[in-house]
Amino acid sequence: MSQAFIRRLRRLAVVAAALLVGLTPSRLEAQSFGIGPRFAFVRGDVSSDASTRYSGGLLRVRPSPRIALEFSLDYRNHLNESLTERIKDYPIQGSLLLYPVRATVSPYVLGGIGWYRQRVDTLADDLVVGSTTSRKTGYHAGIGSDLWLGRRATLHVDYRYTFIGRQNGDADAASGAVPIPGLGFLQDRLRLSHKGSMWTTGLTVYF
Repeated sequence: MSQAFIRRLRRLAVVAAALLVGLTPSRLEAQSFGIGPRFAFVRGDVSSDASTRYSGGLLRVRPSPRIALEFSLDYRNHLNESLTERIKDYPIQGSLLLYPVRATVSPYVLGGIGWYRQRVDTLADDLVVGSTTSRKTGYHAGIGSDLWLGRRATLHVDYRYTFIGRQNGDADAASGAVPIPGLGFLQDRLRLSHKGSMWTTGLTVYF
């Protein structure tokens, strides 16, 4: 067997191995992008036991095993007690999730920004006679955990505090703020008002 023929076989083996590696999805690649449903239970006041349920969906992107980016959209549609207003809420959140360990049960800490849109339709004889829309921006932080269900799905639960930015002249400007330990100066600068907390849970399927 000639040396030239052996060199050709080696090159073919290297090319074949490279193709095999490139065509075989790694675990990280198979789990780098995921979508799924989620539910949120929101309390507007941490001293209250009453909560409001939202439903929606989430998208998670994992640039590395210890970092995930989450984008979520929730929705709630309800009538007030007198049936004179239909209220629609569309909270959107973008969050950074950091995982100190990676295991079947993977705890994480999170933080991010949210955009909170609410539309109120005024009703008369079941007809919409007027509408107003409000928009607020805020921040959130919390802790949670993923439970891996095999290689391509996780079930998560987390708890988040929400801080909504106040506009000049808001009624909450003086009375609604709860001090953030060690970050009071930042809270004053950003004009943040504590707006309660939320539990979220959901299922994410990765591709």
